[in-house]
Amino acid sequence: MGFYWVGFIFWTLIGCALLLFVYGLCKKSSKALLISGTAFILPMLYFGGAENWYGLLAFVPLIPFVLAYYTNKRVQR
Repeated sequence: MGFYWVGFIFWTLIGCALLLFVYGLCKKSSKALLISGTAFILPMLYFGGAENWYGLLAFVPLIPFVLAYYTNKRVQR
């Protein structure tokens, strides 16, 4: 059984997105939340094609994008 780069990149993107999401929440950084949402898009598109409740995981990247919008809106005030 060989090493699968696709799986490695998949889980690396999810890990980086989670770390940036937590960092963005702690520091209230809209840039970190935007990068987190962007990193979540590709892995969650894989789940979007699934059946049952797994298809709803495709909406997970919306959470960091919405939080980034509200964080940016709050900073501008």
